[in-house]
Amino acid sequence: MPVVYKGVEYRAADAHTHIYPEKVAEKATASVGRFYGLEMRHVGLPEILKETGEAAGIDRFLVCSVATKPEQVESINSFIQKAVADNQSFVGLGAWHQDLQDVEAGIDSIIRRGLRGVKLHPDFQGVEIDSPKLTPFYRAAARERLPVLFHTGDSRMDFSSPQRLLRVLWKTPELICTAAHLGGYTQWSQARECLKGTGVYVDTSSSLPFLSKEEALLSIEAFGQDRVMFGTDFPMWTEKKELEDFFALGLSEEVNRRILYDNFASLYLGAGRG
Repeated sequence: MPVVYKGVEYRAADAHTHIYPEKVAEKATASVGRFYGLEMRHVGLPEILKETGEAAGIDRFLVCSVATKPEQVESINSFIQKAVADNQSFVGLGAWHQDLQDVEAGIDSIIRRGLRGVKLHPDFQGVEIDSPKLTPFYRAAARERLPVLFHTGDSRMDFSSPQRLLRVLWKTPELICTAAHLGGYTQWSQARECLKGTGVYVDTSSSLPFLSKEEALLSIEAFGQDRVMFGTDFPMWTEKKELEDFFALGLSEEVNRRILYDNFASLYLGAGRG
């Protein structure tokens, strides 16, 4: 079932979701909620994502999880690989950690598993986006054209500020990356100022509930219609409400199609369809 708005059918992909193994899902979901002081709408299980997402009309999901210790990377990536194998609608990102010693082996493992990129959450991982520890990883990811999805922004701390991401792009301009949360959670104006024109992708996750229509449209204009993807930050928000907030922006049918699916498909599926 596609997403339908004002009688028009849209194909939709969710470019930002988190899933966890069953044995830790409730604990991990609650921990994220405490970190942000927000009530989580779901438990981050693959089957709940698929059920609630498809009920809202979404048929592709970018799934990931975050490694807070280097020894977690392989188990997380194995879990994501299996989730993708079990769910044809899932596209998987690998986990990474700044203390991994063998960058080439880690990158090779992600590629062998069929994962389409990497997720970093500097705030959870306790590392600045522009830390020299991550430079070899960025260079390897850029060489292999593996997109990196960054949690970006949080006015309470400075690990993932848009300014730090800009420094990474100065040093590794060929890096393909998404600055989540319209470029910077709670730092939307700074993101527009310093990341405009860099070619980064952004997603709408954990942004539309906090922004006025006018400010959200400013962000979309700053980054460009071909660089914005719809995302929910599951399990944090409900897909139906996120879609309602997106359509309330009043964008054209053509732009809606780009943001809801085409830009995601171009970046992660390589052809604009699939």
